[in-house]
Amino acid sequence: MSTPGRGLHGRVLDTLGPAITAGAYPPGSVLRTDELAQRFDVSRSVMREAVRVLESMHLVASRRRVGVTVRPKHEWNVYDPQVIRWRLAGADRPHQLRSLTVLRSAIEPVAAGLTARNATAEQCAELTACALGMVANSRGHKLEQYLIHDIAFHRIILTASGNEMFARLGDVVAEVLAGRTQHDVMFADPDPPAVTLHVRVAEAVRAGDSARAEELTREITVGALQELDILVP
Repeated sequence: MSTPGRGLHGRVLDTLGPAITAGAYPPGSVLRTDELAQRFDVSRSVMREAVRVLESMHLVASRRRVGVTVRPKHEWNVYDPQVIRWRLAGADRPHQLRSLTVLRSAIEPVAAGLTARNATAEQCAELTACALGMVANSRGHKLEQYLIHDIAFHRIILTASGNEMFARLGDVVAEVLAGRTQHDVMFADPDPPAVTLHVRVAEAVRAGDSARAEELTREITVGALQELDILVP
């Protein structure tokens, strides 16, 4: 699906980006902008704009008299939400999901503990509303509606922690949660104990119980890893 508002260079990116992250162009491959412009039937200026975006993600490097060279995977900006989206859409999905879920398991419990200490009354109310929204949409195969509340819940946990580094991971977590839904790495209805855990986390945060909030969030992330063992063995 093309990203809105990016025009012609967005159309190029939506083909070229997934191809690079899927390994269709191995590291060291040289891409000629003139040839690519002809292939995608766009102007060279549009092609250069697309290349600039790929460069900003560290997927490619552009050099005079050489061309556009695909960079090794370890140099990619793997935290870029678009890179995550592309990788989740390709054959790298199982590894990407597991890697991101392990990251969540390391960060989110600590963030939840901090949130229990630092959240404002308004943030506590928002967190509770998100948890209840998850409950309301946890039956009847309403995964898209459930996802909206799930993403908002975890964004609040990261933001209300008061740690700006954790807060910046909101888009990363949003991509992995969305990817699980969009690529059918979810049960038809969310696991009831997992839904209940979100409600209990909101209660712990509202009560200012840091240890409890951290413990319950760790249960959520452990459960997410266990789901991957079942759905993406």
